[in-house]
Amino acid sequence: MEIRENLLYTETHEWILKKDRVVRIGISDYAQDSLTDIVYVELPQIGQRFKKGEVIVTLESVKSVAEVYAPVSGEIIAVNEKLNDEPGLVNKMPYDDGWLVEMKLDDESELNLLMDAKQYEEMLNKSKDL
Repeated sequence: MEIRENLLYTETHEWILKKDRVVRIGISDYAQDSLTDIVYVELPQIGQRFKKGEVIVTLESVKSVAEVYAPVSGEIIAVNEKLNDEPGLVNKMPYDDGWLVEMKLDDESELNLLMDAKQYEEMLNKSKDL
């Protein structure tokens, strides 16, 4: 399972790549593996605003439906249109072509509440021990 050092993570398995006041958001390798084959991605509209913790994307897999939560508050400025035709990109390349949305941050301090790669890996290891 891949955990990238340059990303931030949430307890609900979203990843965040920050670039200036914009963040790119997707789901972790662990999350895509748990969902199995993703067959449909419901993306938000550009211009929609979300508060931290609100559902921004719905993923449907052959196994279940999962919600992706906004790890920060902000405005959607881009969605990954490729996923409309190829939802399986989330499985194949969750950190690259399988990204979900980009948001313009409202409050950069919300990033301080997220986990770095080491903390995320420790959280996953603890959950395996239960």
